[in-house]
Amino acid sequence: MGRLVLAWLFAVGSAASEPAGPSLARFEYERTVMSIPIKLVLYAPGESNANEAADAVFHRILELNGILSDYDAESELLQLVATAGEGKAVPVSNELWRVMTCALELARRTDGAFDPTINPVVRLWRKARREKKLPSQEKIEEARKLVGYQHVRLDPKRQTIELTKKGMRLDLGGVAKGFVCDEALALLRKRGIVRAMIVAGGDIGLGDPPPDKPGWTIGVGSLEPDAPPSQYLCLSRCGVATSGDMFQYVEIGGKRYSHIVDPKTGLGLTERTTVTVVAPNGMTADGLSTAVSVLGPDRGLRLIDDTPGATAMVLRQRDGTIEKRLSSRWKDLPAAVK
Repeated sequence: MGRLVLAWLFAVGSAASEPAGPSLARFEYERTVMSIPIKLVLYAPGESNANEAADAVFHRILELNGILSDYDAESELLQLVATAGEGKAVPVSNELWRVMTCALELARRTDGAFDPTINPVVRLWRKARREKKLPSQEKIEEARKLVGYQHVRLDPKRQTIELTKKGMRLDLGGVAKGFVCDEALALLRKRGIVRAMIVAGGDIGLGDPPPDKPGWTIGVGSLEPDAPPSQYLCLSRCGVATSGDMFQYVEIGGKRYSHIVDPKTGLGLTERTTVTVVAPNGMTADGLSTAVSVLGPDRGLRLIDDTPGATAMVLRQRDGTIEKRLSSRWKDLPAAVK
């Protein structure tokens, strides 16, 4: 589903593998799926129960990758892309429908600052990062002609999607990892495991808190990968997402270009920025963190304030100093006691 920024987010519950309360123990798993390390922490009554649940979660993540990946030629997403411009309304799975519906709603709310059809331009910047060479303006303009969320038609009654422009491509990386976290927690809940956390790159999904704890301790707020968090929060039953150029960027001609691309210009963002969003679920947090990165703090934080239950912090480096901007609800987040 694309390689998104691996944000510096520190998450802890209690000491690993120690008994937690009269009947639950803590179990931790980590596997690489979708080319990123995915960490799962859960509390269960026994090892067998925990191992079965973890296997089910990672199997589900592989299933979702087979639906949403823009790398796997056999994925449902790329099978849909292959019909672009052919006048076909394609029936899609519930998972692809939900993610596309969310992505297009955010595209409309941001007037295209977030756009799931950005893939043709993103592919140019992936190549630029590999070759350390800027794409030509001509190629950028060519790719931008294929971008436009308005060229995606949804039919809710038939649950079909039509891509109306030949050559257009989709990239759901801006919401898919958050969706994966949501689906993992939902699967665990069905198995009776409610105290859990999943970390997938810059996205975190949080269930109920660890036993005898008010929440999960989440460290946020840094522009550098090795810098400690500027703040620790105590959170549960929510999604947390961080976007920025901390890990994925390219420096060309003394200028730093982020992997996050502005659909309006076709250029990678050049201002050092890290955006952290806390929202009621992972998919919302994921999409908003990318959107705010593109919109900038003024318009971006207005978007956050207009989204029920969402809040955000923006760190921006300007003239050698770090500027911190907070949405109106950030102050209501509970701080963790360290």
